[in-house]
Amino acid sequence: MIFELIEDIVKLALIVVCLYFVLDAYVRRKQPAWSGPLEKRRLTTLLVLVLAVSTVKVSEDVLGGESGPIDSAVLLFIHSHVPSTLNGFFEAVTFTGSSRVLFPLATLATIALLCTRHRFEALLVAASVISGAIVIYVVKTVVGRTRPALWDTAWYWGSSFPSGHTLVVAAFATAAALCVSRIRPAARKLALSIAILWIFLVAISRLVLGVHWPTDVLVAACIGAFLPLAMSVALELRYA
Repeated sequence: MIFELIEDIVKLALIVVCLYFVLDAYVRRKQPAWSGPLEKRRLTTLLVLVLAVSTVKVSEDVLGGESGPIDSAVLLFIHSHVPSTLNGFFEAVTFTGSSRVLFPLATLATIALLCTRHRFEALLVAASVISGAIVIYVVKTVVGRTRPALWDTAWYWGSSFPSGHTLVVAAFATAAALCVSRIRPAARKLALSIAILWIFLVAISRLVLGVHWPTDVLVAACIGAFLPLAMSVALELRYA
């Protein structure tokens, strides 16, 4: 299994590199004005490609039923090693990823950015959260994956794939970190650290509570981070 994992990682890395060089060649020939902005955002562009390719790969495994045994093993391992006394903490963490928290928070952030004349950042936050919500609804409706039933859990709307809480948190947290990086570059590392920690805790909370499979939260985190990152690059190219 370890060799298969290494083989998959190598394949994904090669695909990302090939896609990057194809994109770079296209820009140099067809859109030379984009060369400068893309050069400055090289790492971001590579990360966008990594997230996109990873999402496709894991989604294929989920839809093909190949991730089932690993999903079950990981979920049971977490359930047997995380004390039940921590359930209250993880329920609180999960609540921070609910629509009752995120949508008011995103609305306030968007309004605040508009009032301070940061229209690019306001558009990025609003578009990231709205597009994330749309992706969740569409994919859940189309895929219809059954939620875990390995132990008694709370009921949640929709299918298991992907994790809606994780996806929207990843979209908002990534967008917020990008906004902070643009407005106050000195706080970039702190904003990124907080965003990663929040996404990680919400993703883990969904597993501890037993309402999602590991691949549900993995794909959700990838899609959620992909949306604002891709949008930020696209918006910068639009105004290049």
